[in-house]
Amino acid sequence: MHAGSHDAVSFDCFGTLLSVDQPDDPAAAIAESLASRGIERPDDWERAYAMPHRSVEPGREQSLVAHVSAALSSRGIDPPDSAVRDAVLAAFESPVRTRDGAGEAVAAAEHVGSVGVCSNCSVPGLVERSLERSALDPGRFDAVVTSVGCGWRKPDRRAFEAVADALGTAPADLLHVGDDPEADGAAPESVLLSERSLSELAGRWRGD
Repeated sequence: MHAGSHDAVSFDCFGTLLSVDQPDDPAAAIAESLASRGIERPDDWERAYAMPHRSVEPGREQSLVAHVSAALSSRGIDPPDSAVRDAVLAAFESPVRTRDGAGEAVAAAEHVGSVGVCSNCSVPGLVERSLERSALDPGRFDAVVTSVGCGWRKPDRRAFEAVADALGTAPADLLHVGDDPEADGAAPESVLLSERSLSELAGRWRGD
């Protein structure tokens, strides 16, 4: 853990608080979800999905819904955005497993200050839906910031600035907890699960 005092804590979501199964083949999963909603797919869907359809500056997050809509539109198919959003979200939903110590850590983090989530996720609504379906109490979070919501992916500093702002603090006064050394470890102040478990962090925050 980097040294320093803090007045807010943010947690990464997937791999830190929750575990979920990602589709082995996202393009195929989305295709099936589109078909179940009566949305036409081009014969070369795999190719259309794999192609970039708009330029994205480094650090920026592109909504997967926007990407799928652009892929379909490039083949002359323009379903309602709401239908594409529902299809993409359904394609990535899976059973949610709350990681050991997660509830304890979130509760104990309140001893530090405000508590939030800062997660890389290109699927709008997936983090929020997963938290609702977990054993955690979503009401304990003062803010849930996702890359698709704020527009920036960790390790870009603007992702951490966004969650710090949402929690009413400065980035230097935020402690970010995660499992990815590259993404989560880029926060001004961070602790990785390879350094301390969630239960160990909870004990530290409670003063055990």
